[in-house]
Amino acid sequence: MRFSLRSWHPSGVVPFLVSLGLICYFGYHAVQGKHGLKARAELNYRIERLETELAGLRAKRGLLERNVALMHPSKIDPDMLDEQARLLLNLAHPDDITIMRPSKPL
Repeated sequence: MRFSLRSWHPSGVVPFLVSLGLICYFGYHAVQGKHGLKARAELNYRIERLETELAGLRAKRGLLERNVALMHPSKIDPDMLDEQARLLLNLAHPDDITIMRPSKPL
């Protein structure tokens, strides 16, 4: 088959160029757009980071709930009550052994 200049007639080239332009436009936005592949990768990274943070917060909440349960009036743990009272009042029992640490320089 021979190549001829008639195949490059504007009526055949225009639809081709319009189609090519549309393919390039939608292809670019499929990768770079607001909902494209790049945005999806960033969202997946953010989801992983937030799930890790959520796991840490759940562990911290569990610890706090356990401490609150120990302070419930119906079942107060005497050791925990004593520890918290001494910590808040900055007091020590006369029989306690106190270890003094050097303070960190400012």
